[in-house]
Amino acid sequence: MSQQYLLDPVPCDKYDLLSKEEVIVLHLGEQKIRLALQKENEELKKQRDQAEQKSLLIEGDYVTIKKKLFGKSSERSGKGETPKKEKRPPKTKVQLPSARYPNAPVIETDIELEHLPNCTCCGSQMQDSGMTEDSEYLTVVPRQFFVVRQRRHKYRCSGCHGEIKTAPGEHKIKDGSSYSDEMVIDVAMSKYCDLIPVERYVAMASRSGITGLPAHSLIQTTHSLADFVEGAYERLKDEVSSSLVLHADETPHRMLEGDGKSNWYLWGFSTERSSYFEIHDTRSGDVASDFLKDSCCEYLVSDVFSGYAKAVKDTNLYRQERSLPEIKNVYCNAHARRKFKDAFEVFGEEVRFYLDTYQEIYRLEAELKLLPVELRQGQRDKMRKHFLGMKERALSEENAYPSKSLMGKAIGYFLKNYEGLTLSLDNTALPLDNNSQERLMRNPVIGRKTWYGTHSKRGAKTAAILFSLVESCKLNKLNPRKYFEALVEGLHQGRSPFTPAEWEITA
Repeated sequence: MSQQYLLDPVPCDKYDLLSKEEVIVLHLGEQKIRLALQKENEELKKQRDQAEQKSLLIEGDYVTIKKKLFGKSSERSGKGETPKKEKRPPKTKVQLPSARYPNAPVIETDIELEHLPNCTCCGSQMQDSGMTEDSEYLTVVPRQFFVVRQRRHKYRCSGCHGEIKTAPGEHKIKDGSSYSDEMVIDVAMSKYCDLIPVERYVAMASRSGITGLPAHSLIQTTHSLADFVEGAYERLKDEVSSSLVLHADETPHRMLEGDGKSNWYLWGFSTERSSYFEIHDTRSGDVASDFLKDSCCEYLVSDVFSGYAKAVKDTNLYRQERSLPEIKNVYCNAHARRKFKDAFEVFGEEVRFYLDTYQEIYRLEAELKLLPVELRQGQRDKMRKHFLGMKERALSEENAYPSKSLMGKAIGYFLKNYEGLTLSLDNTALPLDNNSQERLMRNPVIGRKTWYGTHSKRGAKTAAILFSLVESCKLNKLNPRKYFEALVEGLHQGRSPFTPAEWEITA
């Protein structure tokens, strides 16, 4: 009996022609085929669901890779994300360069005719009227290098002729160096402030007429400067450690040679006015633990990296034994929002609610920064309903998406870390995100891409010291070159080292 026959409907009156045993066989065969078809349908449905999930995961991976390679650095969704700045009224008069750049020295020049002209009306010789037509322009003198020949006079005794004394030379960062302090600072600031590799500095000097500058020798001067100002770096660490609110982040750092391990990490810790970097051959949370144990930190602002969770856990055990305040993890909302933004390219309007809500939260945060301190808590209270709305929506959609899809990851990240993401709602001293620390990591990361890494442990230490002081200058809106000049001069005079924040107060 064929399957096709079994599947065909059998008229009721035909059953009368079959025996009881044949009806049972027919019925069992029909049941067996129906179960097989049902199982096959379920298997096909399962394969279809798996294919759809796999497609979502592949599409999500594609979006992630595309964003890393070609994505914009800005995370703005579009119009209305931040309050629009009021348009400035059009200027009625173009400012002269002397007014536009008041710190630039003004050089006055008079342009006169060598031979006095004759009047085109009567032919008489014309005279200087005393009037002038004035104009201004900005110019630049290309960098110039000079060789200073120093003559230190020697003094002898005209009486007994028994002694000769020599006038002391200028103080230098490194005694006997063939480079002045000004040039040492210029090389270091070109690299660690302006992110110009030393080899490019050498090429620029060559175009100014100084050929053959040894790059290796100039790199050694940056090490000498770092050693000379290391006291300020240590004070910077104390300055950061004394803060109750601490930001932390880390990024890979390549050790090109000089160590068996090439994958090192730059660790950054900062406050509103100070930035401190260390470079280690590990990403273990022990680095953060060692820093936190000696700090006054009570709130650690970071991303959800397990190393920081471990560091806080270890530090809290250490503090419990000594009856010290424990540390709380404050997580970065920019990371949570970023995950929803990544999911938008795959899931489209399904993500819109979360992005719009975060847009409103950051609008309120932008307004908060303009308010007096006593009114800021009210602004944070307005944000609470938005976070609760996102939490309620996320809980209802938690099982609606594959956990490994971009949307599933975004929802899971938000719900799992909800407490840390909303800790700032009850304390206006806490930020919504860790963007300030990520901005401080930008120059070291660009520098890493420019010169690929460091060639020695000595170079890594130099990078940590000089980047720390330069980025701290930027936090205090100070000119790093002026700060280093003042710091070096002060150390030559026997003064104690000072940080950029301390120099701003005394300057």
